[in-house]
Amino acid sequence: MTLISLQRALAQFAVEREWEQFHTPKNLVMALAGESGELVEIFQWLTPEESAHVMQDDERAVQVREELADVLAYLLRLADVLNIDLEHALAEKIEKNRHKYPVHLARGKADKYTQLGG
Repeated sequence: MTLISLQRALAQFAVEREWEQFHTPKNLVMALAGESGELVEIFQWLTPEESAHVMQDDERAVQVREELADVLAYLLRLADVLNIDLEHALAEKIEKNRHKYPVHLARGKADKYTQLGG
């Protein structure tokens, strides 16, 4: 499935339930934040090592997949309601970040672009 087909499926899901009235940008952003928080909760007390292997635990793997799906669903729904082409927006952001984080300055560093110098 493509992003657009997933957006259409989510929109149809909302229409069938008469939920479009609730799918305001504010409500969708709040739902997105809530679902992101549920994903954070899974990782909250894991060590970096444990988090790297989270998908090896069958129960946690299901939780991670479901929460990621929820985050993606609300993100896609929000983009649809706001009429944002996410593929185009992401491509533009990647290009912008290429300039903010040139390879020769950013390789192997987690510094913000304002701290890279150069």
